[in-house]
Amino acid sequence: MTSEKLKNFAIINVLLILSGVIMLFFSVRFGTWLADSWLSSRGGADTGYYHIIVKGYINSFLAAGGIILGFGLVFFTLAYYKLLNFKD
Repeated sequence: MTSEKLKNFAIINVLLILSGVIMLFFSVRFGTWLADSWLSSRGGADTGYYHIIVKGYINSFLAAGGIILGFGLVFFTLAYYKLLNFKD
């Protein structure tokens, strides 16, 4: 693997990290937006049921963001390690 490929791999990992952080920090906004979309497509629902849907969407974004962030950090660490030990 060349140095240029490793740098491109590191850039992709930074994008993964950023998308994971965005999903984590904006999970409430994204979850509420999707639940509102669900509610408008359905035409209405019980308040308790809507609350369950909102929490489900928020938890989905938290889980997905955490997984993406974790993979990005692990792969970025590996790419950084390989770049440090890369010999031309």
